[in-house]
Amino acid sequence: MTTNPGPPEGRPPASPATGSPAPATHNPGPPVDTDRGTADRETAERETAVRDVPERDAADRGTADRDADERGTPERDAKDLALDAHRAPHPRGALTTDQGVAVDDTDNSLHLGERGPTLLADFQLREKLTRFDHERIPERVVHARGAGAYGFFEPYESLAEYTCADFLQEPGRRTPVFVRFSTVQGPRGSADTVRDVRGFATKFYTRHGNYDLVGNNMPVFFIQDAAKFPDFVHAVKPEPPNEIPTGASAHDTFWDFCSLQPESTHMLMWVMSDRAIPRSYRMMQGFGVHTFRLVNAEGRGTFVKFHWRPKLGVACQVWDEAQLAAGRDPDFHRRDLWEAIASGAYPEWELGVQLIPEEHEFAFPFDLLDPTKLVPEELVPVRPVGRMVLDRNPQNFFAETEQVAFHTANIVPGIDFTNDPLLQGRNFSYLDTQLLRLGGPNFAQLPVNRPLTEVRTNHRDGQGQQLIQPGTSYSPNSVGGGCPFTMGGGRLAEGVFEHYQERVDGQAIRRRSASFADHYSQAAMFWHSMADWEQEHITAAFAFELGHVGDRAVRRRMVGNLVRVDAELAAEVARRIGEPVPEQEAAAPAPEVPRISPALSLAALGGSGISTRSVAVLACDGVDGAQLSAGRDWLAAQDAAVAVLAPHGGEVSDRAGDGVPVDRALSATASVLHDAVLLPDGTGALAEDPDAVRFVAEALRHGKPIAVLGSGRELARAAGLADPQDTPGVAVPAPDGQADADFWRHVTHLIEQHRFPQR
Repeated sequence: MTTNPGPPEGRPPASPATGSPAPATHNPGPPVDTDRGTADRETAERETAVRDVPERDAADRGTADRDADERGTPERDAKDLALDAHRAPHPRGALTTDQGVAVDDTDNSLHLGERGPTLLADFQLREKLTRFDHERIPERVVHARGAGAYGFFEPYESLAEYTCADFLQEPGRRTPVFVRFSTVQGPRGSADTVRDVRGFATKFYTRHGNYDLVGNNMPVFFIQDAAKFPDFVHAVKPEPPNEIPTGASAHDTFWDFCSLQPESTHMLMWVMSDRAIPRSYRMMQGFGVHTFRLVNAEGRGTFVKFHWRPKLGVACQVWDEAQLAAGRDPDFHRRDLWEAIASGAYPEWELGVQLIPEEHEFAFPFDLLDPTKLVPEELVPVRPVGRMVLDRNPQNFFAETEQVAFHTANIVPGIDFTNDPLLQGRNFSYLDTQLLRLGGPNFAQLPVNRPLTEVRTNHRDGQGQQLIQPGTSYSPNSVGGGCPFTMGGGRLAEGVFEHYQERVDGQAIRRRSASFADHYSQAAMFWHSMADWEQEHITAAFAFELGHVGDRAVRRRMVGNLVRVDAELAAEVARRIGEPVPEQEAAAPAPEVPRISPALSLAALGGSGISTRSVAVLACDGVDGAQLSAGRDWLAAQDAAVAVLAPHGGEVSDRAGDGVPVDRALSATASVLHDAVLLPDGTGALAEDPDAVRFVAEALRHGKPIAVLGSGRELARAAGLADPQDTPGVAVPAPDGQADADFWRHVTHLIEQHRFPQR
């Protein structure tokens, strides 16, 4: 029997008082020899300086987390405490090899004479270079670029009527989670703000084992059957001859695949919408994509669709803004998530479910098992059942975010699969992927992947084995202490998994159900549900992407598919890319799906308040300091993040001669990194500053809220804003009025709306 109640052998012993790993023994090293020459003296001085650094806590959690502690970090959860056993103490004393041998010099190889060849006898050099050469693992084939964080989930109510899943039983009881967000197409080094699907994967560390909800920020997918997944990925990835493009789908092979695979049409509408360029991970929806099954204690099943909705509302970038952000800060989304959590502005999502009784499986004009379809909220409302808060950053990106292993087949009692053919294939593929990427079958022993429950298996050996396991490894056995017993036979105990009992009859065939054959009606529903400005963005996205396709036959075929969605959409895309307008074909009678689903439009998904919105306040010498302070204080009181920007760092002098601290120079930032702009009185002088003019002009072009006061009008005018008074999304005081509380409330309301696309 294998028992894994705690850390593997070789971990630092726990401190009797705290249970935390004991600090490493302090070793001051040999006395410093002052006669070793200049280079050696410098080395000795450096070593002395290192030794003189004050001792740090053995489980030092980093500056950001210490700052959070001072603010009053929430009580540490079970997963955080469990990771203590795997956190190495901060190294003190002499540097050693992996074998614990103290190292005398890590700056120079072992040479034959000062200028002679390097010797093979230098085992220290060999170890150092070998560890460096092997410190990377294969990156994920898809979802390689990502960021993650820890937090908790707590239900609003018990869902025992529908499921015996442990984490959905007791209102308010918190279950630790780890969430990883990602892009799909690009490698680890690509930009955050590319047009792409975003992964939204959540690992619940429940009392009955780990449950992984592995979803995306869109509720549907490109294909219906997992047999097409390798084809889809090969098509969307950079093209083989030149490995171009990186982190983008605007190329021939992707659109060739989609034009020949009409089932992708619905997903294309989502990817060409602003949903593919989110403002941040914190303002992004998540979906389980597939139809899953909840199972209660009596064995009764209920179909379920999972939804995550951000507390801050859903907000996206516009295409030009996303491209500029990729250049200004390719880590824009990673940085946003990290800094929000480090500052105590913990992101929050609400978990909602669409519950469908099994007897209603065939009640819809589409197939519940088709992953290219969604269930309109007008047919089945989303029921809020709990909330998730991310409140802790990882300590080590590689050990946690890179090595976390998600798998759709990681389920717990109370949750089961359906016969969705894409889900079934994912259940096979994900485990295979982790075996290759993480070097063998023992990846579940990595700290971030370990469940909180005790693990008892007959599994042995293999690459990456971290446990010294006693006893036998077969079942049944009666020697060596016996073996783990199974829980079958009669009524199962709580926490024991049993597959849902479903009768299935049929012949083994390679053929899809006719109920999967409609590829256009939900794509049309999505199109007709969009606001005018959303439709324009979708049209422009299709034109941009297809405009990069060199094969005209692919372009024409794709436009021909769009005719089945909407004739005007197809005609406008054709006009913009220089292709003939296709004739509208006589389509087969469409299923009776809603023509419009208002819940699909971004216009219906805003949040309340301006918490964590980034507001840029421009300043220069002569600015109205009282006005700037009033605006900054008001916005900060609404939990907005306010940054004072000026032509240079340090300070500027306001009109009273007082110093105003500057957070960043205009040349070192850009409007695309902020959500709104405030131009106080006195900033008219910036009308001659090209960085300031470009900053405001970009904010105007991207429809961002702007507040203009006093001579700030001159800067706004230089940036192209001729009439601030009647421009949507621009706040100005009433003629001869003051920037009073009503004005600042109006500014808050504009920022709350995020963007004014009609501008």
